[in-house]
Amino acid sequence: QVQLVESGGGLVQPGGSLTLSCAASSAILDSYAIGWFRQAPGKEREGLSCISSHKGGLYYRDSVKDRFTISRDNAKNAVILQIHSLKPEDTAVYYCAADVSCGPNLVVAAPFASWGRGTQVTVSS
Repeated sequence: QVQLVESGGGLVQPGGSLTLSCAASSAILDSYAIGWFRQAPGKEREGLSCISSHKGGLYYRDSVKDRFTISRDNAKNAVILQIHSLKPEDTAVYYCAADVSCGPNLVVAAPFASWGRGTQVTVSS
């Protein structure tokens, strides 16, 4: 079973930054594209960013590409999502998933993608 574990969420003031981590085995990171998603209360889950497994291509949803940065930390076997200039509307549970379709402004989880349990991000003064 594919296991992913998110961490790094918390309470942040508007304008602040946060670094989220999605830990998984190197075998998973080498085999699947990994994506970051979020779901705010009362809203649908939305794909934010993903990194492909082979060439490490980086992709972002247009609405977040100026503030979000995705990367892979091979030493920690993790996919990192850095978020800058946080806004109250960024408040959500952030999830990572393995087996994601990636492309320009395209981050979609496969029907049988594996998900982590999520990490809460709250942006408030």
